[in-house]
Amino acid sequence: MTIKNEDTDRLCKAVLALDTKDQCYNFLEDICTIKELKALAQRLEVASLLREKKTFAEIVEKTGASTATISRVNRCLMYGSGGYDYVLNKIEE
Repeated sequence: MTIKNEDTDRLCKAVLALDTKDQCYNFLEDICTIKELKALAQRLEVASLLREKKTFAEIVEKTGASTATISRVNRCLMYGSGGYDYVLNKIEE
């Protein structure tokens, strides 16, 4: 199964059209629920902590993420398409 289709292409184009952090906040606030947005932000933080070699227990304590979420993010870091690494490298520059 692929996530690539016309709808997700349009979503990617929409994200790439944003110029500022405020525009990004406005778009995310409109397109996501607060719960969804917090979940996305939490996954990014989990990925960052996993790259720092933090343990699952440390990550649970710091983020409140479930071990299932941490495992999923860890699998993405190890076997995914490299999206987390690319984004984290870009924002850490």
